[in-house]
Amino acid sequence: MSESTERSRAKIEEAKNKVIGAIAETMDSYGVTPAAANLYATMYFKDQMTLDEMRSELEMSKPSMSTSVRRLQEIKMVKKTFTRGSRKHTYVAEKDFFRSFMAFYCQMWEREVNMNLEAIEEAQEDFIDVIKDSTSTPEIVATAKKYYDQLEESKTYYHWLNDLVESIRNGEIFEFLPKDEQD
Repeated sequence: MSESTERSRAKIEEAKNKVIGAIAETMDSYGVTPAAANLYATMYFKDQMTLDEMRSELEMSKPSMSTSVRRLQEIKMVKKTFTRGSRKHTYVAEKDFFRSFMAFYCQMWEREVNMNLEAIEEAQEDFIDVIKDSTSTPEIVATAKKYYDQLEESKTYYHWLNDLVESIRNGEIFEFLPKDEQD
């Protein structure tokens, strides 16, 4: 192999490592573990990988690798594939960042909406009980009403967030924010 070819290959690896590092770091800032982030970033440049190939390339323990792959599957950034003639499972990274974004954030936002609306509903029932309780003082009733109303106003945000998720899932968001090809 010529020295020129070797330099070119080294430059390609260096360029890939820059992107792998950036992807892994940004995923980490969004709450994905560093191990899972590194795995996804590495897989981004591969056609497919087996668990053994992942462990070998990233020098991760089997439990850490399994946990990372499972987490990436949950957030739809990696999917299991079938290779005819092979008994080993292979995995492919989602390379469409729009799809990754949509899957990841929609899942997180839906979780936020469901958890908080459920808590709000339960809390509002408690406030109503206090308001209706004949033994509650006017001051206590006023406080319960204030908090009830405050929670009622917060529902606007959660309904909006739910609508945002729906507009992302059905593609309507791209009418307002088109996916333009940029330099």
